[in-house]
Amino acid sequence: MAAELTAHALIAKHRPTLDQALEAIRTRAYWSPHPEHPKAYGENGSLDAATGKAAFDALLGNRLDLADQPGIDDWVGDEVSPYGIELGVTYPHVDIDVLLPAMKAGQRAWREAGAELRAMVCLEILKRISDRTHQFAHAVMHTSGQAYMMAFQAGGPHAQDRGLEAVAYAYAEQIRTPESAEWTKPQGKRDPLALTKRFTPVPRGLALVIGCNTFPTWNGYPGLFASLATGNAVLVKPHPRAVLPLALTVQIARQVLAETGFDPNLVALAAERPGEGIAKTLATRPEIRIIDYTGSTAFGDWLEASARQAQVYTEKAGVNTVIVHSTDSYKGMLSNLAFSLSLYSGQMCTTPQNLLIPRDGIRTDEGPKTFDEVAADLARAVDGLLGDDARANALLGAIVNPDVKARLEAAAGLGEVALASREISNPEFPGAVVRTPVIVKLDGAKPDDQAAYMSECFGPVSFAVAVDSATDAVELLRRTVREKGAMTVGAYTIDPEVEQAIEEVCLEEAAQLSLNLTGGVYVNQTAAFSDFHGSGGNPAANAALTDGAFVANRFRVVEVRRQA
Repeated sequence: MAAELTAHALIAKHRPTLDQALEAIRTRAYWSPHPEHPKAYGENGSLDAATGKAAFDALLGNRLDLADQPGIDDWVGDEVSPYGIELGVTYPHVDIDVLLPAMKAGQRAWREAGAELRAMVCLEILKRISDRTHQFAHAVMHTSGQAYMMAFQAGGPHAQDRGLEAVAYAYAEQIRTPESAEWTKPQGKRDPLALTKRFTPVPRGLALVIGCNTFPTWNGYPGLFASLATGNAVLVKPHPRAVLPLALTVQIARQVLAETGFDPNLVALAAERPGEGIAKTLATRPEIRIIDYTGSTAFGDWLEASARQAQVYTEKAGVNTVIVHSTDSYKGMLSNLAFSLSLYSGQMCTTPQNLLIPRDGIRTDEGPKTFDEVAADLARAVDGLLGDDARANALLGAIVNPDVKARLEAAAGLGEVALASREISNPEFPGAVVRTPVIVKLDGAKPDDQAAYMSECFGPVSFAVAVDSATDAVELLRRTVREKGAMTVGAYTIDPEVEQAIEEVCLEEAAQLSLNLTGGVYVNQTAAFSDFHGSGGNPAANAALTDGAFVANRFRVVEVRRQA
């Protein structure tokens, strides 16, 4: 098929979706083109549940075909599912000195394609990923430890939404400047000065995506598609424990690029040998001009300090806080918090850790509740939610790595335990490590306790922290966000003055705030096209998913002026 026809077909197929995405980010209203329900798949080329599972099973024990990727010098891979299954999938290991020049070779044609056609190609990649959502769900489940339904939604449609959102922002920023202009400056009686000007968005260069273990697609897609849509070639370096979802993504992207007349090497995979640690090597290569990273604060800080040649976007650790001051729906509050603490075993960068509760208690629609009563009632709410093992497995998933398990076990020694963690067996996957959350009571004024709650304890660990007053809670919130960062802040209060004080802290410290959630929306969940994930304004992250700032610095506009 000729490139011109391919472009026409792509625009006809995907332009309506892009227009809807542009409208969604303008209005911030609910919208998604990617169905959340598993039964929505199975027609028009998409895989249903059984076919998707079979497609995943067919990958196990085999090489993932990226044989046309330049510089292959070995095959690597030793992923073991948190559910106890050895995946046995191997991936091409490459000689970076061969791969990087090959990736740069296709950038001119990709740049010249223009913002609209690049967006259409990205949307075709996302459409093909969407068609294989059931296969991706198993890949995400068995690398992250998410339960299947969460892996299906968060690793599938929600991740695809975030990728599309990035494409929409990228397109909007690139067309902000017109392609050309006729410039005429009057000169009185003399002839006017006249120039013809052309403005071209040009990519920064090669982009590097450093994947994370817990949400490989959800956290990986924004950077990948933002860079690709703005004309950059993208090298994907997955987390060693979660290669498969991003390797499948690269495989699909390369196929689409080739079929649409572009160099498939615009997207490539950098898998690594055990212990090789190539992220630091790649991050400081002069060819790498953009880096997207999700993970630990230590490595994020190192990237920001060391990768001086690149524009670095990081999502790191934070200490997420909820102030529990008062509520007019005590049962709703407890139910909402219990779910937030339990979902995916607390292995989300948005899960609440510190619950700041006045030591004199709180006001509720059920009458006054003491600090101890609130902690005990929340423990009972979590127990009730997870009392049935089948339901617990569906919510908790599996512990993603031994470090999380070690932190969970150590947390019980930090203070008085309000809710002890218990082990749950998974009949389908006997090798899975499944644990319920632990809630530990701490005193906000004690230095030893401060050391505990002022550090991120990633995993199913939460602290009920006694504070002297609402004012103290607000000031502790301010200090926590300023010093440690926060991806999310929550608050429960029926006092307008307290609400205003909390909101002002979040505005001053740039933290995303959720107030009085008692229904089916939770503090640790965000919706693409409407909610911002992170703010870029506190230590937890230097960028937000997704806004104009996340995409605008991935390209530059170059002007060519000619005498008219």
